[in-house]
Amino acid sequence: MSTARLYYITKTLLSYGLDELIPKHKVPWFAKLARGSLFWLRNQHKNKPPGLRLRLALQQLGPVWIKFGQMLSTRRDLLPHDIALELAFLQDQVEPFEGELAQKIIEKALEIDDISQLFSEFSQTPLASASIAQVHTATLVDAQGESQDVVIKVIRPNIEQQINADLALMEKLAKVVDKLINEAKRLRPVEVVKEYKKTLLDELDLMREGANGIQLKRNFEGSESLYIPTVYSDYSRNNVLVMERIYGIPVSDTEALMAQNTNMKLLAERGVEVFFTQVFRDSFFHADMHPGNIFVSRENPHNPKYIGIDCGIVGTLNKEDKRYLAENFIAFFNRDYRQVAQLHVDSGWVPPDTSIEEFEFAIRTVCEPIFNKPLAEISFGHVLVNLFNTARRFNMQVQPQLVLLQKTLLYVEGLGRQLYPQLDLWKTAKPFLEDWVKQQVGPLSVLKQMYANLPFWAEKMPELPDLIYQNLKRAPHAQPPTSTVSHKPLVLGLFSSAAMIVSALFYLQHNLMAAGVVLGCAVVGFIAAWRRA
Repeated sequence: MSTARLYYITKTLLSYGLDELIPKHKVPWFAKLARGSLFWLRNQHKNKPPGLRLRLALQQLGPVWIKFGQMLSTRRDLLPHDIALELAFLQDQVEPFEGELAQKIIEKALEIDDISQLFSEFSQTPLASASIAQVHTATLVDAQGESQDVVIKVIRPNIEQQINADLALMEKLAKVVDKLINEAKRLRPVEVVKEYKKTLLDELDLMREGANGIQLKRNFEGSESLYIPTVYSDYSRNNVLVMERIYGIPVSDTEALMAQNTNMKLLAERGVEVFFTQVFRDSFFHADMHPGNIFVSRENPHNPKYIGIDCGIVGTLNKEDKRYLAENFIAFFNRDYRQVAQLHVDSGWVPPDTSIEEFEFAIRTVCEPIFNKPLAEISFGHVLVNLFNTARRFNMQVQPQLVLLQKTLLYVEGLGRQLYPQLDLWKTAKPFLEDWVKQQVGPLSVLKQMYANLPFWAEKMPELPDLIYQNLKRAPHAQPPTSTVSHKPLVLGLFSSAAMIVSALFYLQHNLMAAGVVLGCAVVGFIAAWRRA
């Protein structure tokens, strides 16, 4: 199956003449020999422009390749303008399947004889068609008899088989590359493909997408920056998702946004704000933010709000990853390249014997030219290429858990470049990250952590006096007769810990005076314990 699929992929790429897009002087001799051996596979679309040929080839190869084309469509600084415009059609204008078949899938999934039992209106003509699913408009009649405009997302039939075939091929190729190419040890292709496989298969489960949408909506409840449509879970299944219909302007339609006098600067800044809020505040971010999934509300264009759909792919970060990223971003913004180098070593991403001085100089060489420039003059694509070369030199390993974050950051950059090329990404993001770091290490963070642990400590509080007594009783027998070790630091430490818990309890009861007094006692106790120790 994998061999047949590999031949089909090769045949498709060559039949659309995509090999002709690579300059001949950059094609190695063995690639030219391999191309010549496939003499019967010739360009069948010579009369079509290169961008159209590329889009049709990716579309014919299926969802795994369409997703790749979607990401490329946002990188207009890396691709010719005509090719980027063609690839933009992959975002929501993929060739649809029959509307009658979609209706049958919906009826079977919801276990109804006729779609009119739940939907007073249903359009068999799809509103949009993407790589994994397509969307139809309908009018839902709920149990109370009220009507609501909705969209119904339907997974393409038999799509899972094609995805599994492509993923199986990618896994085998990754293993071959990992064994044959030394550079692959650092790039970790097997782990990257594994992460991509998990992400893509998760997107096939629309119940998971619905749950992601509900979570994101709760995270941004009342926000002026982002709105997530309501998901109707009672009418959704693994292959069918019913959600509120929205009437926004596609973020890629800059002419329509300008026509209604949208504040483009504020809109671009809010895109950056939404990204960093999802990553650092919530540790839960929409990881498929290509322009086909982002709209702008028509209401109040002077205070614009994003509308996000298609939450099938989300990313999460643990505390260590968040702290590392935030500190790196801030160090970059402050041009503290030595700190960046040190953070890479401390995190284990580069070998511990790496020369900090050499690594610092290499990072400065890549990053210094991009500062103090508007976004229009900065190519993050070129910066990434330079950083890739730096990574190769210092044996930095690719981190699979951050692949989604990197892709999303590219989407955000492409979006910002399109909306407001003068946007200063650094100036917009730096205050947010600095505030986040302060919150993580300040007194408020300590109180939040204590609050999170209160159930545990409330359960253990009654046992604390007995534990202190037992330790004091046991301690003299555990020391040699000649020991002069003092147990006062232990007693003071236990007392101070108990005082901290009591202070937190007072604080939660809004008794600030009592909380402050007890907290002061705890601090004095800790200082005394430290001095005696």
